[in-house]
Amino acid sequence: MATTMARIPHKPSILPQFIAAAVGGLALFFGIVIVWTLGFQLLYAGRIFPGVSVAGVDLSGMSPSDAALKLNQMLSYPISGKVVFRDRDKVWVAAPVQLGMVFDPSASAQAAFKVGRSGGLFGALTGQIHSLGRGTDVGPVIIFDQRLAYTYLQSLAAEIDQPVAEASLRLEGTNVVASPGQAGRTLQLDATLLLLGGQLKSFRDGEVQLVVQEVQPSIMDVTAQADAARQILSQPMSLVIPNAQSGDAGPWTYDVAVLANMLAVQRVSDNGGAAQVQVGLDPKALREILTNLQPAVDRLPQNARFYFDDATSQLVPIQASRVGRALDVEQSIQAINAALARGEHTIALQVAEAQPLVRDTATAPELGITQLVGEYTTYFYGSSAERIQNIQAAAQQFHGVLVAPGEVFSMGQTLGDVSLENGFAEALIIYGGRTIKGVGGGVCQVSTTLFRAVFTAGFPVNERYSHAYRVSYYEQTASGAVDSNLAGLDATVYFPLVDFKFTNDLPTWLLMETYINVEARTLTWKLYSTSDGRTVTWETTGPQNVVTAPKPLFEENPELDKNQMKQVDWAANGADVDVTRTVWKNGAVYFTDRFLTHYQPWQAVCQYGPGTEDPEKMAQRKEICRSPSF
Repeated sequence: MATTMARIPHKPSILPQFIAAAVGGLALFFGIVIVWTLGFQLLYAGRIFPGVSVAGVDLSGMSPSDAALKLNQMLSYPISGKVVFRDRDKVWVAAPVQLGMVFDPSASAQAAFKVGRSGGLFGALTGQIHSLGRGTDVGPVIIFDQRLAYTYLQSLAAEIDQPVAEASLRLEGTNVVASPGQAGRTLQLDATLLLLGGQLKSFRDGEVQLVVQEVQPSIMDVTAQADAARQILSQPMSLVIPNAQSGDAGPWTYDVAVLANMLAVQRVSDNGGAAQVQVGLDPKALREILTNLQPAVDRLPQNARFYFDDATSQLVPIQASRVGRALDVEQSIQAINAALARGEHTIALQVAEAQPLVRDTATAPELGITQLVGEYTTYFYGSSAERIQNIQAAAQQFHGVLVAPGEVFSMGQTLGDVSLENGFAEALIIYGGRTIKGVGGGVCQVSTTLFRAVFTAGFPVNERYSHAYRVSYYEQTASGAVDSNLAGLDATVYFPLVDFKFTNDLPTWLLMETYINVEARTLTWKLYSTSDGRTVTWETTGPQNVVTAPKPLFEENPELDKNQMKQVDWAANGADVDVTRTVWKNGAVYFTDRFLTHYQPWQAVCQYGPGTEDPEKMAQRKEICRSPSF
């Protein structure tokens, strides 16, 4: 059986036809664009396309040369334009030409001519269509000489710029003058120049913002500080000792003129780091004032003074204890400025108190004072009234004084100032190799008596100086005779250069008492404590290596009359003395020490009035300036 198949006819594709149509359409479009563009350019060959303007001046259909002429006639902005600058209440107006602007009409006309003729085929077409539709305004071509603009802006800066000024205080005499702070202002030339260039390009009148940088001062206002300064200078300042008692120094008052010279204004930073002005008295000036006051304010604590009642074995107070104090200079500086800031002008100084070791309520058992442990008496026959006065004035400084266990006692510190104001008189002293009249002659009678009381009681001696030559007062016995075995047991004090010191090496307090019998010419020094059983033996070589005193010196004194003569220095033979002391305790040697003394040979000096004949024979008749008797 034969099968017959039908043949299906082939349907042609439409894609090639579509592509061919698209290509044809594009070709037609480009052809139209080209024809339009070239045709339009041919139509306006050598002329500016319609709708093109420069700075609002229509140049449609004009040749570049005609357009340049028209622009030059129409655009007078560089000369007639106005550029305004403003800073606060100041206004400046300048023509663009003053600011370095020059208009170029030819270049501007060429720029207008290029509209629709640049940017390729489609760029040109777009430019043409835009000009025909909405119009194209071309910016004018200008030449901007920034040097002229910069010079002009500098002239403005001269009026605008001002330096930053901090608020300040100053004094005119005692008047406080406050000056407020001022912000610093600087015209930023480069930033302003950029804004000016943009305004000139607009070819329109307008205002250019001046770029001004401001810097605020750290301190703008000091009104409060000025008020504080005026308050400080409102009245004198008085410094007082706190809890002052009768006899205390002060008050010390400083008038307003002095305070004005001390006023200090300084910049400080608060906790946040911000600057502030602080007003007060200059710490350096205050420190100088307070340092000068310190000797008058400071005082050592003073123990109570007693005497030991031999009948009852009790202590009897004779002088109350006293609290010591020391001026705290740095704390006082702060307190003064703080008080002035509060409006106070009577200000208490800052002091540190020190309590005495022994109050007047102390008892003999508490201090361990139970018995007499040492005593010595010296004699001062032949002393003048002035010398006796000095012995009394010095001795009373030590009556009832306590020496702590282990303390090194300084006689000079306790004696204090030897002066006329403290009850001393002028008497003979040894000074500069001569015996002369000076304040305190006779004080060494007291130091010698203490030395011997300490020596015979067995206390260690830390510092002792002998006299330059042998003095008869210190070798006198109860009968008034001179005992050479007492040579080498004197002690002189000329504080602070020369002192006498000893140590209380007992575990108990030591009480000293001094007694003067003027009629008997005796000075007795007593020492009370509790004995540890010590005893003393001593040996002396007596004066040896004796050197005869020089012959007397006779010198004229214009203050004396003729044939009047007086002796002003006394002869003494020089000698060396070696004293050895042994201190025993419980039958054994506790310690041994030596006191080596060298006495210089001393020359007698007699003075006579002018015109006196043969003063040596006169001295013999008067029995003065004789050889020493010991």
